[in-house]
Amino acid sequence: MKLKVNGKEFSASPPPGECLRMFLRDLGWYSVKKGCDAGDCGACTVWVDNTPVHSCLFPAFRADGREVTTLEGLERDGKLHPMQQAFLDSQAFQCGYCTAGMIMTGAALTRDQKNDLPHSLKGNLCRCTGYGAIRDAFEGKTNIETDRAGRSSGASVRNPFARDIVTGHARYTTDLPLPDGTLHLKVLRSPHAFAKIVSIDKSKAMAVPGVVAVYTWEDVPRRPYTTAIHEDNRVDPDDTYLLDNVARFVGQRIVAVVAETEGAAEEGCRNVEVTYEELTPVFDPEEAMIPGAPVLHERGIDSHILHPERNIFLELHGEVGNVAAGFAEADAIYEGDYDAPRQQHVHLETMQSLAWRSDDGRLHVRTSSQGPFIVKGRLCYLFGIMPADLHVFTERVGGGFGGKQDMMSEDLTLFATMKTGRPVKWEFTREEQFIGATTRHPMKIHVKLGAKKDGTLTAIQYRIVSNTGAYGNHGGETLANGMSGPWAIYKCPNKKGDGYAVYTNLQCGGGFRGYGTTQPTFAMESALDELADLLKIDPIELRRKNVVGATDKMEAIWEESSDLTMGSYGLDQCIDAIEKALRSGRGLRKPEGDDWLEGSGMAISMLDCVPPTEQRSGSEVSLLEDGSYHFTVGSVEIGNGLVTAQQQVVAQIMNCPTSRVSFINSDTDKTPYDSGTFASVGMMVPTKAVENAARALREKIVSYAAKKTKSKPEDCRIEDTFVVHGRHRTPLTELYASAEKEGERVAAFRKAYGSPRTVAFMAYGVRLAVHRITGEIQILFSAEAVDTGTVMNPNQLRGQCIGGVVQGVGYALQEKMVYNDKGAVINAQLRNYRIPAFADAPVTEIFFADTYDAIGPLGAKSIAENTINPVAPAIGNALKAATGVRFTALPFTEDRIFAKLQEIEKIPAPV
Repeated sequence: MKLKVNGKEFSASPPPGECLRMFLRDLGWYSVKKGCDAGDCGACTVWVDNTPVHSCLFPAFRADGREVTTLEGLERDGKLHPMQQAFLDSQAFQCGYCTAGMIMTGAALTRDQKNDLPHSLKGNLCRCTGYGAIRDAFEGKTNIETDRAGRSSGASVRNPFARDIVTGHARYTTDLPLPDGTLHLKVLRSPHAFAKIVSIDKSKAMAVPGVVAVYTWEDVPRRPYTTAIHEDNRVDPDDTYLLDNVARFVGQRIVAVVAETEGAAEEGCRNVEVTYEELTPVFDPEEAMIPGAPVLHERGIDSHILHPERNIFLELHGEVGNVAAGFAEADAIYEGDYDAPRQQHVHLETMQSLAWRSDDGRLHVRTSSQGPFIVKGRLCYLFGIMPADLHVFTERVGGGFGGKQDMMSEDLTLFATMKTGRPVKWEFTREEQFIGATTRHPMKIHVKLGAKKDGTLTAIQYRIVSNTGAYGNHGGETLANGMSGPWAIYKCPNKKGDGYAVYTNLQCGGGFRGYGTTQPTFAMESALDELADLLKIDPIELRRKNVVGATDKMEAIWEESSDLTMGSYGLDQCIDAIEKALRSGRGLRKPEGDDWLEGSGMAISMLDCVPPTEQRSGSEVSLLEDGSYHFTVGSVEIGNGLVTAQQQVVAQIMNCPTSRVSFINSDTDKTPYDSGTFASVGMMVPTKAVENAARALREKIVSYAAKKTKSKPEDCRIEDTFVVHGRHRTPLTELYASAEKEGERVAAFRKAYGSPRTVAFMAYGVRLAVHRITGEIQILFSAEAVDTGTVMNPNQLRGQCIGGVVQGVGYALQEKMVYNDKGAVINAQLRNYRIPAFADAPVTEIFFADTYDAIGPLGAKSIAENTINPVAPAIGNALKAATGVRFTALPFTEDRIFAKLQEIEKIPAPV
């Protein structure tokens, strides 16, 4: 067939059944992304004869004789299309994976369609931005400031990837021509929740044309490990194998098939014959702990499982004071149970890796990971590889939210390359992402609170049961986190907590934004409003009375000393800002009619800016020949704007614009070691390392300049491209040339460690309307206030906050993974799981507390991890204020609201 793509003539014959998305990518137009292959996310949107289509649903042969335009084709003669320019000016992206499709849809809209964006953008999803900056782009707002020397810290400077993202030239994991001879890997997944493998017959699979190899548990190294990415792997159980002879959840990988094409690999999987001996599964963690329940893992101390015979990976207990005495002196006691379910990350770029061996014999893995250095170490352990022989790196990563804090695709890909000698690619489908990757841990939380008449808390007691699923990766760390922050934010002399991370025959939980605190925050912040109701005290005043102050000890249930401290304190400002915003009456008006009820609610949260386990990073900052600067750092850019902040730190310290600071990140060959970008460590550890190195380089340059000019170091300072000493200005280029001639490299290397650790505070408020008959909820007003120390980049921070709010709205109102009685996910598609679309995202006001953190780089501290935590309880509190009914299980879906209100109000069911 013949067609035009971006004005160029092509003649090609697509394979039978190939979609336009694959066809275009094979031609090298990598802006056309894979997010769902079902027409749900819009990441693959292109124009066919100037009409937007989802190219994953458009058969390639139908493009015969037509003109196709991708994002790369919108730019003409170096001039951006107005929609590209609008997205650039507003910085309407974070990870940027959805941006190409969003721009292609937006650029084709008429004026009337732009006036109805909730409808016009219904086919394009974004998981990062919360649609706030995207809305700004359509409204023509400019969110970036002039890049000026010495004014970087606190300025909304442009993301260095911005132009590549809006033009389609940013390269994600598989956005490259595949090496010659690349094979494709697919896995056969278990249909059973619990079963032993009796036999596996590969013969029919090997007979499929194009199949090169079939691997089972008998073919791979039998070394136990954890998929979780942590510096200290002992905090996670070694309960996993590359491929196993026991299936412990529906969706577990059983057989790997490697073939010349994806289609052949999939057909090979369908032809593998596996004989299973089904075992009795257990899905409820309370039942799993009962003696006599099915036991998932036999291994004990050597795999770090505390009580394998009771399916308990870890249990934590602690008490400060005496809760029994605390409840005895209470004038009011509230007790309740809360259910915080699973949530899928839905980063639009699925798990994917590409492995190959170079001519020099070294192995390389290009992957979508939040921790390439830990992945490298784990792979070396599994396959007996010398570290010098393995290179792991990321380029641009299409979102993470903690989902890519597990090694999910790199291991089998590398194994297949080592066995076949050929490059191997493995890319998860969206369904695989739902059934075979991790989720937020489901938690059941029992809360008991006691207080005096004046609202003073006398006792806090809680019990958390976390369903860690079939494997324990992150199960202990998320439980420990959940046992801390949501309870430590309140002063109380008597606290007691019990927590259990329990194995069940469901898919495993993992790291997710909030990292174990989102679920208990929902319980504690809901319970506190109930206690306020019993005491007839305003919930905001009850919080003010009991929250920790700037000089108070932060204490959950353990009395031992900690490196956790308050580098800055702005919780009081956050609460004040939200109270004022809620009382302002701003936002939408309640819909007309007596059946619409209205209510407001708020919640607060606190999160450690670094986890208590080991975190470390290094950075080198150097002066280049042209007088600009370059830094290397091992942290990963997952859409959090981390590299922008690091650029700003260097620019601020070196007194130059950010445009004169280049970088390399997240590459085990080219950058210093970094323990991973997760749990909000990006600002506090790698960026602190960048700050330390930049300060050391500044001192080195000033000292060298002083020596060359016979000046005192204290009399010299760097001003943009010069070192100024008295009335003299020495160009940096001259100093560089002089140092090079003397054999001296103008560079500095420094490390940073995640200790001491500071904390981030925030508050969220919401006003909503709920229909008492249908259960429909409309958010009328939304506001979040954050204490993040120095606001390094206001626009980026605002985007992180809004993105966290909308992710929280999804968790509160609509996102729900549904399992059948066999333990299988039955809504493993975006159209059935439903993350928030543009129409679901409230306009959210963001407030920044005025603080300066004594620990973070240039006074800043991280916040993005925490932004989701108070959203669900605030919505639950507003729902209670509107209806008088406390809903204790997430999400607050219309059917649940309808059922409960009908039961209480005796509303007749519709005919």
